[in-house]
Amino acid sequence: MIVFLKCFPASVCCLLPLFAFVSWASAAERPNILVLMADDWSWPHAQALGDKTVKTPTFDKLVREGVLFERAFVSSPSCTPSRMAIATGQWHWRLGEAQNLGGSLAKDIPTYADLLAKAGYHTGFSRKGASPSKHTYRGTDPFGPRFKNFEVFLSERKKGAPFCFWYGSGAPHRPYVLNSGKAAGLQPEEVELPPGLPDHPTVRNDLLDYYAAVQLFDREAHGILAQLKNMGELENTIIVMSGDNGMPFPRAKATLYDTGTRVPLVVRWGKQVKAERKVSDFVSLCDLGPTFLEAAGIEPPKTMTGRSLFPQLKSKHSGWIDPDRDHVLTGMSRHCFPYPRQALRTERFLYVRNKNPENWMTGRRKGPPQTFDFSKRHWPKGAEAFCFNVDPSPTKQYMLSHPNDPSVKASWPQAFGPYPPEELYDLQKDPGQISNLAHDSKSAEDLQIMRKWLDTSWSVSTSF
Repeated sequence: MIVFLKCFPASVCCLLPLFAFVSWASAAERPNILVLMADDWSWPHAQALGDKTVKTPTFDKLVREGVLFERAFVSSPSCTPSRMAIATGQWHWRLGEAQNLGGSLAKDIPTYADLLAKAGYHTGFSRKGASPSKHTYRGTDPFGPRFKNFEVFLSERKKGAPFCFWYGSGAPHRPYVLNSGKAAGLQPEEVELPPGLPDHPTVRNDLLDYYAAVQLFDREAHGILAQLKNMGELENTIIVMSGDNGMPFPRAKATLYDTGTRVPLVVRWGKQVKAERKVSDFVSLCDLGPTFLEAAGIEPPKTMTGRSLFPQLKSKHSGWIDPDRDHVLTGMSRHCFPYPRQALRTERFLYVRNKNPENWMTGRRKGPPQTFDFSKRHWPKGAEAFCFNVDPSPTKQYMLSHPNDPSVKASWPQAFGPYPPEELYDLQKDPGQISNLAHDSKSAEDLQIMRKWLDTSWSVSTSF
């Protein structure tokens, strides 16, 4: 039997925000802030993270010049709630309607962009902000005014004002141009298949197209950083490069497995941080807001559940910096279909609680699986009836059409079926999170510990 030795009440304390605040930044010293956010980019799909297929020179350079967070997770594996959590510095399940895909953020919930703008920062974004939110209550995006691009944003900046800019790429979100990966020179035999995906030429080719889109995002980031360097403000800018949730494949995006919630995260801040360090602490992207505010000399609101990453950034060491950062919470409210879920991720275990197991995570199939020609129609119509929480794709089509294929059978329920009330995965033995131990008598003690830990942590996370 596995013995989980961590004293859980002590570790729950890491959920409590730290409001003891020391401002270090004078008005003249306040750094610029640049966030480069991919849409649907999973860990570990970058060369610096060990992926041997995809080419990510911009991200890799930031890793050499900054701090890589090896255990970074999003609040939700769905774009709107994930981005709302980042903007507000709160877990998405505290945000009412904004915790759902397409939901709007209440006007009285501050964002880090709101607070920076009040402090004199020039704020804004281009491309994708918190969409598909309609901003019914606020009238504007939580990341500030929209600009055509970074250049236009800078042209409207007041002289001497620091800036905070969010670049929300549309990549690597679907749809993809079929065979774009091969056109980019990527080779299907070089792909390391993510857990739960069948080894089939259709799937490998689909992954290449995803990689091509990741490479597009990397090139976009390079262009923006080149502008920043030409301005002479590269060294006084906090640069964040990350993704809002996992890759758009079955058993990834819109799930609480690592492929849905764990994302690349690197932070560069010139000489303010010791370069080329790797931090093992568990962090959430909702920690970014409090970090930006502390850098600007602004005390975070007491409603923010995220904690500043200053201790990790200012440390001279790699590895584990804060021993209390030994876990992270993630959750799922509504993507395209309602399916409330909660999860606790530790170094050893992933525990998932499915609040309404009678619901199908992806929606019930109606009739036989349809087939589409992805070379002619990149985003098929009518796919809503076919498990639309999983984005339409050649991979999805293959798995739905071949449920009895041995390479599909094991992961099919986790990708498309109704989930069990509880899931427990031992990451030492099962890093791909395939074998559910929730009903294994040998794991009963570990299950009880994780249940209690999640109950207590979630209770703390919802308090104001």
